[in-house]
Amino acid sequence: MASPIPKVELRNIDLRYFTLDGETEAVSGFSLAVSPGEFVAIVGQSGCGKSTLLSLIAGILEPTNGDVLVDGSSVEGPSPICGYMLQHDHLFEWRSILDNVLLGAEIQGHDRVTARTRAESLLRGYGLGDFMAHFPHQLSGGMRQRAALARTLCTNPEILLLDEPFSALDFQTRLALSDEVSAILRREGKTVILVTHDISEAVSMADRVIVMSKRPGHVKAVHEIVFDSSGGDRPRPFDARSRPEFQNYFDQIWGELEIHVGN
Repeated sequence: MASPIPKVELRNIDLRYFTLDGETEAVSGFSLAVSPGEFVAIVGQSGCGKSTLLSLIAGILEPTNGDVLVDGSSVEGPSPICGYMLQHDHLFEWRSILDNVLLGAEIQGHDRVTARTRAESLLRGYGLGDFMAHFPHQLSGGMRQRAALARTLCTNPEILLLDEPFSALDFQTRLALSDEVSAILRREGKTVILVTHDISEAVSMADRVIVMSKRPGHVKAVHEIVFDSSGGDRPRPFDARSRPEFQNYFDQIWGELEIHVGN
């Protein structure tokens, strides 16, 4: 039987920026294949090209060399198949939470009634059912990020690109929200690529963690994240942090990141 086509594939990607000051090589020889429904985290120090990879997959940037494919076809520009969630929620303060969630659907020309039904269902599911008519300034940081997730998922993308989506939150909110978001995305069967500086977040949420080298970024190590599931399904992120496997993965990845004092 033939192997299934990867949902996302990067083949030997190079990306160089050209400015008046010269050439900067951001990514070099980067290859990665992500299966349908897989949750992959990419970690690496600042400037190694993590967010650049998401922009390539989203069709916002084009590689200098190499191929970017989604469902086996070359990415030639932005597509509704990809949803992109950023570090900051970027909610419009003059729009209600419901209207913010509907924004992507409006831009893409979705049926208004269908989009509104989905938006309301998402907000209720994320604990925001009583806040649809509120405005962003009336919500906490965690609530705003849940609204941003609902906005991203309202258009029903098959691939979700997460660029440090919890880093602006306090530690307790970050833990709770990563747990909630992981459960939501796994339940909906999305293919997810998460970029993060947080090793704990990567190990607790992802099926696989990709460690990037210093710039120009390439794959330095790959870790398949496996927890003992004899007691049932994979543990949720909060519970995973207390498992013995968690510390082993954390220590391995920390040793590979090249961010220690004195480097």
